Amino acid sequence: MKLLFLTFFALFSASIPIGKTITVDKESAQSALETLRDIRHNPGSYVKELNFEEDINNVSSVELIWNDTLAKVAEAKAFDLANRNYFDHVDPDGYGINYFIAESGYSLNPEWTVNKGDVNFESLAAGPPTGRDAIKQLVKDSRDPNRGHRKHLLGLDEWNANTTDVGIGYVRCSSGCKYKTYVCVIIAKHDW
Repeated sequence: MKLLFLTFFALFSASIPIGKTITVDKESAQSALETLRDIRHNPGSYVKELNFEEDINNVSSVELIWNDTLAKVAEAKAFDLANRNYFDHVDPDGYGINYFIAESGYSLNPEWTVNKGDVNFESLAAGPPTGRDAIKQLVKDSRDPNRGHRKHLLGLDEWNANTTDVGIGYVRCSSGCKYKTYVCVIIAKHDW
């Protein structure tokens, strides 16, 4: 499986159309991680800015652990968003992030990969200038009345509170893309 995923990433890396310049920004991904950890550890410091007063007592205190495999999947997803100019949890071929996580060799419960379009572990942003801004935008989650990104990132419900491994992909596109940045945050947990 790992080989298939690495081939997937290599294909997208090698097939950038002429006129597009896409780069992976690992520093911004790390800044996003630091911001996410800080919000989880100090939710009171962000509650007014990010408008999550009603959720402050439910923020998970579980430590997020950086996972290189998930980071590579997140980078590949962010890169694919920029390269193929779409912004959706399911790619144009109908595949969701659960499929790519499993293909990377990260152990997921097989029930979570029955449908190739399953998406249980991903938050996406397009356009934020920094990793810090990406996390704040996703936690604010002003466009989603269900606050799915907020629940995911802050571990506000039972499902998300049990996820501990994190990988973040942040890419910049200097030309030929709809947005200048694309961010994918994956927070998952091995087969429960």
